Amino acid sequence: MSIGDTLKNFIGKQFIDVIQWTEPEDGILAWRYPMQDLEIQNGAKLTVRESQAAMFVNEGQAADIFGPGLYTLNTQTLPVLTYLKNWDKLFQSPFKSDVYYFSTRQQVNQKWGTSQPVTIRDKEFGAIRLRGFGIYSWHIENPKQFHLKVSGTRDIYRTAEFEGQLRNTIISRMSDAFAESKIPFLDMAANMVEVGEVIKTALTPVFAGFGVALDTFVVENLSLPEELQKRLDERIGMNMIGNMQQYTQYQAAQSLPIAAANEGSGMAGLGVGLGAGVGLAQTMAGAFTGAMNPQPTAPATPPAPATPAAPTTPTAAPSATAAAPDTKFCFNCGAKIPRASKFCGECGTAQPQV
Repeated sequence: MSIGDTLKNFIGKQFIDVIQWTEPEDGILAWRYPMQDLEIQNGAKLTVRESQAAMFVNEGQAADIFGPGLYTLNTQTLPVLTYLKNWDKLFQSPFKSDVYYFSTRQQVNQKWGTSQPVTIRDKEFGAIRLRGFGIYSWHIENPKQFHLKVSGTRDIYRTAEFEGQLRNTIISRMSDAFAESKIPFLDMAANMVEVGEVIKTALTPVFAGFGVALDTFVVENLSLPEELQKRLDERIGMNMIGNMQQYTQYQAAQSLPIAAANEGSGMAGLGVGLGAGVGLAQTMAGAFTGAMNPQPTAPATPPAPATPAAPTTPTAAPSATAAAPDTKFCFNCGAKIPRASKFCGECGTAQPQV
């Protein structure tokens, strides 16, 4: 090739004097500067804006990395690239190298959540299945590590392509993080910040392996599946009841207004109602006490010999509103029923035997 052809090719080449990048849209993590058939002029300017980082890659090997600032490209500002290309200190010619830009700003409001319940070990309930969701934020901290492990040689790499990996990583580490927190499930609702910090501590080294830093991790909600939540509600209800005998007596006392509504008027009806209510309370309390503390049955006592009844003088007929000796009132609906009846013939309610 003649000197004229060489000069013609040299003049026809395109040289880069300024290298810069402005993000055209949200969600771009890495972008490769278009270098096809282009060469970088010695002494060219490299602009790296705030929330950006730039990296030179020579023949597949990561070289120099630049933070925010304005740089003049020469052997002094490209020491690693100078070593890889075996340049001397008098390097003057243009050169080819791949230049990658990275967005180092925080990726905020990234959502995480459990699509299926996660089984964890709780020190109070044993093994339980837990659901949770929240938000987190992160940023690229090590561009070289991110380039090697995540983005690679692609022209452009977006946040949406990386979110799934991070979310699955969070879920896979949640079980261990909850176990290490040693916070009972019932106390987690009051310690969301502490739970989030425990999970963040467990995830930080995992994120660092991708070249990113986990900035915040927020737990917004923790819950049990519906069937387990019902069992928990039942247990909470039993704990609130406390003493079962006292609770039974309280329930019996609540039935006194119903018993007092029996047929009759004045103190007679009220007395019968109160007697029925008190009898019901004693019967139910005795049943629970007997079931919990069974007592040996005493031998039956033979009946006393009958004695002739003394003659009585005629008295006035009993009031029509009072119950006859062989009848009583239903404590539920107030209907008059035989005293020996175990159930009300009107409403079917079981009757206390008093």
